[in-house]
Amino acid sequence: MTIEFQVEGMSCQHCVAAVTNAIRGQDATAQVKVDLATGRVAVESTQPVDSLKAAIDEAGYTVVDAH
Repeated sequence: MTIEFQVEGMSCQHCVAAVTNAIRGQDATAQVKVDLATGRVAVESTQPVDSLKAAIDEAGYTVVDAH
């Protein structure tokens, strides 16, 4: 299942890596695509949306929308 998050607070490649690593901490096989310019993070994962959102939040970023 593909989930798209709108994430605030990402400003550089370090942020991209931090979000990607946080998601892969929940699902090591997750496919993660981050568009830094728009703040969109597309995730293909079998994990629940809430656990992925929590991982992003715990990494220090704010999820403002998920669908």
